[in-house]
Amino acid sequence: MQCPYCQEGTRVVDSRDTHDGTAVRRRRECVSCSERFTTYERAHFEGIHVRKRDGTLEPFQREKLASGIYRAFEKRPVTQDRLEALIDTVEAELRSLGRPTVDAATIGERVCEEIRSLDEVAYLRFASVYKEFSEASQFVRELNLIKSER
Repeated sequence: MQCPYCQEGTRVVDSRDTHDGTAVRRRRECVSCSERFTTYERAHFEGIHVRKRDGTLEPFQREKLASGIYRAFEKRPVTQDRLEALIDTVEAELRSLGRPTVDAATIGERVCEEIRSLDEVAYLRFASVYKEFSEASQFVRELNLIKSER
């Protein structure tokens, strides 16, 4: 693997399975510049498709799921490892359903549940996009739900 900093070769310093066994986490070091970074190796599964709200189908993309989650947690005090674990959990649950097609709403609800248990601010950010908030009163309503369930 090439170093993302200088494009030279790297060596594996440490290797271990993720907590749920869905990936291999590798700590790497560049042989040239000595920078360190982490990579994750996952099996690529074919076959799961997401049915969007408009009825169209598209292949499940882990990167798309991760992008939305990372955006919600931007500048929040949650580690990247914890976010990767959250993504792994959601992806594993989708695969365990054993269905070739999963509704986007099912994915959104699962992600909302997982995010809410980690960080309420990130939850509001994610929910505002997922639930398509169009006015401030929707934020207030969602915030009141969070406060009432404490």
